[in-house]
This record gives sequence, C-alpha cells and structure tokens, in this order.
Amino acid sequence: MTRWKITIEYEGTNYSGWQRQDNVPSIQEEIQKAIYKFCQQKILVTGASRTDSGVHAYAQVAHFDLDYGDRPLNGFDLMKALNAHLRPQPISIIHAKEVDEDFHARFSAHEKLYTYRIINRNSFLTLEQKRAWLVMNDLDVEAMKEASSILVGEHDFNSFRAAECQAKSSIRSIDDIRLEVNNIGTVGGREILMHVEGQAFLHHMVRNIMGTLVMVGQGKLNKQDVADILDAKDRAAAGVTAPPDGLYLVKIDY
Repeated sequence: MTRWKITIEYEGTNYSGWQRQDNVPSIQEEIQKAIYKFCQQKILVTGASRTDSGVHAYAQVAHFDLDYGDRPLNGFDLMKALNAHLRPQPISIIHAKEVDEDFHARFSAHEKLYTYRIINRNSFLTLEQKRAWLVMNDLDVEAMKEASSILVGEHDFNSFRAAECQAKSSIRSIDDIRLEVNNIGTVGGREILMHVEGQAFLHHMVRNIMGTLVMVGQGKLNKQDVADILDAKDRAAAGVTAPPDGLYLVKIDY
C-alpha cells in the first residue's frame, strides 16, 4: 500500500465544492471516479481544504492510499493517468508524489494561503465571469488595509463564520492579510486582491472578511467598526458574505 500526495488545480464554478455529496458533482468525487477508471479500485481521497461550491484552487492538496501490486508506478505516470480520466473537466492533477504513510493532507498542513479577487469597475464582467467579484462602487483600498490589520493574530472569529459551520471552536489565527491593487489595461478598472494566510479557517471565514472589508471600502464601516464586529462574536454584526466566484486556494505549506 502506497500513500500518494496529489496537488490539484480546478475551476470550481460548476461543482458543489470539494466534498462529495449525493446527486451533485464535486471535486472529490470526480477524482475518485478517475482513480477507479485507472485501477478499478474504490478509494477515498482526503483533501486539505473543503472548498465551498463555486470556489477555485490553484493548488489544493489531497492524499490517498493505493495498492498497485508489484507494478512500477511513479508520480508523473500517475498524474498523466488521472488527468486522462478527468478530461475534459476543469480539474487537473498538476503534481503527484509518494509520501510517508503518516502524511495527512489536512492535519499535516502548517499554513494555507487564500486569495480573493475583486474586479472594481463600472462595466459588467465578460472574461472574468464566475472568476472574480464585480464591485462597481469605487473602493477606498487604504481604508480596507487599515481595517484588515485588526484581524491579524489569534482571535475568536465567530462573527466571521457561517451559521452552519461545524467547527467546535471559532478561535483561529490569521498570520497575514495583504491587499494588492493592479490596474487592468488602461480603462479596464482595477483588480483588488486580498491574500490571507493562516493554518486553518472557519466555514465562509475568508468570504465574510472580504464582504466586511468591501463595506469599509464603500464607507459604510470603518476600522473601529471592524474591531467592534470582531468583539461582538456574532455573525449578524459582520458584513455580507462575498460570493464564492472570487475565492482561490493558492498554496498549502507542509
């Protein structure tokens, strides 16, 4: 029995998220189907992060155990085989390697990086539909940066988690939040990126933070309001939940 670590890129628009659910397509289920087509074994694939419906990934990580007998198999050949069975879906295994049996995609992770993308302009999206959040109001990014600093460190993030979140504790630590602004062409508006790093996140936590910071950028909230929202430990106190379209799982460190 060999434990394999795979790194996966996907466009999550038409999937119910990472985790398998009955009667709806999921990333986990599609990879498990590809493994079955490859070796006729029903194998559970364990992911590092349960990304929500519509969320994308540049580098989701998962592991599974495979008994391939005495036949030789390396990571490159496994990657090619699985990708052959995943086509033409927007799911790609970009790396595969053999790991120790104590490696766990979720519990061995030390740090995760999520990026949220906003397109800030007055015209509708064409190329970026379902891949970014369109915000037409002009946003004060400096105010958003100031307010985001309140959230760095270990806090009770109960105000920023979904009502259906099943985590036993809402205490989490954000190691860094950075906002980046890029111009799109000469008249195409701005791309605003929020990069958030931490070991673990609550359900909808990044999206709820982004929704709250957008309200800061619109002048509806200020830095002190964000501090008060954090202290309230009440989801009703925070801003809107940003749509899944703009959220990307970028990197996981082990």
